[in-house]
Amino acid sequence: MDETEFWQLVDSTREAAEGDPEEQADLLVERLVRLDPDAVLDFARHFESRYNRAYRWDLWGAAWVLLDGASDDAFDFFRCWLIGQGREVFEGAMHDPDALAGLLDEFDEEIDGDGEELGYAADEAYEQLTGAVAPDLGIPVAASEPVGTPLDFENESKLAERYPRLWDRFRED
Repeated sequence: MDETEFWQLVDSTREAAEGDPEEQADLLVERLVRLDPDAVLDFARHFESRYNRAYRWDLWGAAWVLLDGASDDAFDFFRCWLIGQGREVFEGAMHDPDALAGLLDEFDEEIDGDGEELGYAADEAYEQLTGAVAPDLGIPVAASEPVGTPLDFENESKLAERYPRLWDRFRED
């Protein structure tokens, strides 16, 4: 599976799930089990490499503003959700995390921002296909700390300054 096929799967399942990340994860599993185990592992490698790439302080700050706070786990689930939003949103956020304010059409606080189940879709599909746990993907291990300069998430004025568009859209009353 190449990068284009990866993003096509992500996009088609997001559209079919009408943006619901849990439904999208279920659909991903359904579609991945139609493939061979090697293709599922390729999907997992694409997903994991983007997940690791998004482990950045500036993106965590954007998640903090968007979600009104983001613990370690919440940021992990946010990164899965961000991948689930598709290539345009993901790459746009990687280029400029504040651009999420304009990249996201709607944002439902009840379901958006948490894509935990998306992170398990490939593992679940692989196990269904083979009866075994997925092997090591052979990609570089994620950094132990986010990349970039740490942010003080408790300093609202700094967050508002760093993420003016997100702050205006999601935090100001």
